[in-house]
Amino acid sequence: MLRLALFQPDIPQNAGTMIRMAACLGIAVDIVEPAAFDVSDRHFRRSGMDYLERAAVMRHDSFAAFERWRHDHGHRLVLAETDGTTPLSDFVFRPDDIVLVGRESAGVTPAVQAAAEASLHIPMRAGLRSLNVALAAAMVMGEALRQTGGFPGRDGNDHGHPEAS
Repeated sequence: MLRLALFQPDIPQNAGTMIRMAACLGIAVDIVEPAAFDVSDRHFRRSGMDYLERAAVMRHDSFAAFERWRHDHGHRLVLAETDGTTPLSDFVFRPDDIVLVGRESAGVTPAVQAAAEASLHIPMRAGLRSLNVALAAAMVMGEALRQTGGFPGRDGNDHGHPEAS
């Protein structure tokens, strides 16, 4: 199953929005700590609404802990970043990929970049910096679901609640 990982998220509204999207689309979410906010933050709760309880969210104390878990479960790490090497339209997803998005304020660390097996970017008009991280995550996950046949309801089955592990 496809997964979305949030690396040290620092804007609660974006994190809540991405978790809401994941709940609706049957995507599990990994939060790589430390986050810059508490899960009781009102902006996080408001943007995630009642979907937060319907999402499969796994928290990892650090990137090292996330990496150990990821390797134990055999997931490929795909980094979505503004300067990724492969355009989204050319990238081939696998059903067990984890798409990782960075912090809104600082992206990811060099260690995270080095750990990724692939990096991709969303092609944009020249002179424009980047998309909102939640919007970018939605675009990337939509393409990944399309390629892997993972959209809920395609086969008449809702696919239920995504597994957290």
